[in-house]
Amino acid sequence: MGVSALTWGLVLVFIGGAGKVAMFPLHIWLPDAMEGPTPVSALIHAATMVVAGVFLVARLFPVFALSAPDALYLVTYIGALSALFAAIIACTQTDIKRVLAYSTMSQIGYMMFALGVSKYGGEDGLGYTASMFHLFTHAMFKALLFLGAGAVIHYVHSNEMKDMGGLRKYLPITHITFLIACLAIAGVPPFAGFFSKEEILQAAYHNNRGVYFIALLTSGLTAFYMFRLYFNIFWNKEAHVQGEHKGEGGFAMMMPLVLLAIGAAVAGFIPFGHFVSSDGKVLESEFHLTFSIAPVALGLIGIFTALWLYKKQNDTSDKMAASLNGIYKTVYHKFYIDEVYMFITKKIIFNLIGRPAAWFDKNIVDGMINATGNTTELISEKIKGLQSGKVQQYGIYFLAGVIGLAVLFIYLWK
Repeated sequence: MGVSALTWGLVLVFIGGAGKVAMFPLHIWLPDAMEGPTPVSALIHAATMVVAGVFLVARLFPVFALSAPDALYLVTYIGALSALFAAIIACTQTDIKRVLAYSTMSQIGYMMFALGVSKYGGEDGLGYTASMFHLFTHAMFKALLFLGAGAVIHYVHSNEMKDMGGLRKYLPITHITFLIACLAIAGVPPFAGFFSKEEILQAAYHNNRGVYFIALLTSGLTAFYMFRLYFNIFWNKEAHVQGEHKGEGGFAMMMPLVLLAIGAAVAGFIPFGHFVSSDGKVLESEFHLTFSIAPVALGLIGIFTALWLYKKQNDTSDKMAASLNGIYKTVYHKFYIDEVYMFITKKIIFNLIGRPAAWFDKNIVDGMINATGNTTELISEKIKGLQSGKVQQYGIYFLAGVIGLAVLFIYLWK
């Protein structure tokens, strides 16, 4: 197989994986998947299904890097676009599980472009190690965020931020563990997300400055929308919870939160390059304090912006959204990509392809099958009298056959 053919083959493989990993533009299933139970969301969005595409590209990475480098450009730019695109949308969503869903898409984008800017072997393979490291740390803090959201939903019986606020007094364990997860995903040191995200940013900085700046902006947006979520749930206003509640949940609900919080807090200290690298050799990662200033500063700006807008109940954020008018509405409606898909499927595919295909299936394919059955039934109806079960009739047929054969062989076949 030539390099060109292999490149396009890998592109198709990546697109197939991207559908499972929720990369742009195959991401629209992701928010709807939030209709399922929250523990299921935690499992599939943190550690299994949505990272299947990342794992697919990682497993094929030697082939990508050595045989089809053009395919890595596709991985890079789709990953970077997805990370920024999802982060912008997450800033406007009001359903807490949808915020986390778009956060997942953004973090997966980080993992993807880290693979894309990586090379094979040695220090040039930092992107590969960083991507897998972030996949590892993300599994902890994102599962913690989903389970924390589940504990909140269990308490208030709603997914909407407007029905929440001031819950830190009623859900102390959930509050502390959720805060740890927010700090981790925002890249605040010394939590786990800081270390893995720093390695991704370093890999991008040394290989693609444009992607690095996109990642830096996305990092600030991540801190903003996560603490927007945090303050709207646990601060903002006094809680007005309807119904009777006996607490935030039993041991079975709190134990996973505590265990995952420990992982989200300390997993970044694991020397991940000793265990996972592009060529299987030990990769020593270095921490550069000066390099970390920009991403940490942007993260803190995002956090303090959310603090200013959402810690106390006010209409500042509503006024800002109203001033943006069409832009905010477009982002809130997820850039109308869902509507574009619905238009293409309902108006084009269903009408121009689906309806003719249904007519052909019903009238031609089913018609041929029905005609075969009807013909068989008609013939059987005509010949069924030959097997009447009457011995006298069979005797007459036998005698007629013998006479016919005798005439044939004696008089006609000479």
